[in-house]
Amino acid sequence: MGMSKVVLAYSGGLDTSIILKWLIETYDYDVVAFAADLGQGDDLQAIEKKALATGAVKARVEDLREEFVRDFVFPAFRANVIYEGQYLLGTAIARPLIAKRQVEIAQEEGADALSHGATGKGNDQVRFELTYTALAPHLKVIAPWREWNLKSRQALLEFARKHGIPVPVTPEKPYSCDANLLHISYEGGILEDPWREPDPSMFTMTVDPRDAPNEPEVVEVDFLRGDPIAVNGQSMTPAALLHTLNRIGGRHGVGRADVVESRFVGMKSRGVYETPGGTILRTAHRAMESITMDREVMFLRDSLIPQYARLIYNGFWYAPERVALQSLIDASQENVTGTVRLRLYKGHCTVIGRKSDQSLYDPQLATFEEEDVYRQSDASGFIRLQGLRLRVQNLVRSRARGRTHV
Repeated sequence: MGMSKVVLAYSGGLDTSIILKWLIETYDYDVVAFAADLGQGDDLQAIEKKALATGAVKARVEDLREEFVRDFVFPAFRANVIYEGQYLLGTAIARPLIAKRQVEIAQEEGADALSHGATGKGNDQVRFELTYTALAPHLKVIAPWREWNLKSRQALLEFARKHGIPVPVTPEKPYSCDANLLHISYEGGILEDPWREPDPSMFTMTVDPRDAPNEPEVVEVDFLRGDPIAVNGQSMTPAALLHTLNRIGGRHGVGRADVVESRFVGMKSRGVYETPGGTILRTAHRAMESITMDREVMFLRDSLIPQYARLIYNGFWYAPERVALQSLIDASQENVTGTVRLRLYKGHCTVIGRKSDQSLYDPQLATFEEEDVYRQSDASGFIRLQGLRLRVQNLVRSRARGRTHV
């Protein structure tokens, strides 16, 4: 094929281990296996050893947790990102970072090609490959699931046994999952029936809200220009902060979502998600904005959330329109600074206080008591002007009715 080296996005699971061997066997490539530590909790040393044992010429395992939260999660959460009203995009936000680093490693290693383990039915193939296109369109892309003839799990297992690839002896999970510091997702298998309730034993980041503590917990989150910087007064790095909120929210059952979403490729798909820290952050961030952001700026920004979320979900993180939207969003966050207090209780995250030196909330204007700043009589003219177009519309309808009766 005229190629010599490929960088594979490698997880150490059955699929990408088979892909590693398949790339060697089919294309005669030297394979560099790249695994990103995004806080998923895997045994990374074991992943590195497995990649080398399976035939990789090099295995690179890199800690990207701080970059993930600082440069991907936080920018998206400054936008209050949410897809179709429910999904906080934990998987979608991670893919452009993995693909970006994969491209950088290809350049460092002198590789000619990139490969991933995403299937031909899902969103991840698009997210990976649009990032490749944006950053290194000259590199060849190998998507084995769209090429090979291994069409069933049994075929994958037979390939693995034939090539001496270790196959887990533990019972197969009846679903697939993807985890990082922002969330864990579950899909496929038994979850493909949207009427079937998820197995309670499936969840790993959150307790069942019914089993959460009977006493609520109050937590405070500090913000600086739209980004969280401290929890309960303790300053933390981005990754440490999200990890802390995951732990706090998880023990109260916060952040579960059962969603049927619209995949970019055109089909509906069910996903079950746990996003405890992200749920707390989004709730707190909106509360912080409520007292620090101008009404018209907030209206404009909120109107852009669906489009921003679609761009991330569909894989356009590096597209010029996403970058342009980010600039507008970041400008809107200049005064989003202060502290939000929340109560966590049996799956609920409720705002119970907010304060800021940049607050636009003025008790003198908002009070129902006597004050001299706002003249209530001024509202009469305001309402009359706001109602002018309605008055004209009513007049036109009345004239039309009169003509009808003539």
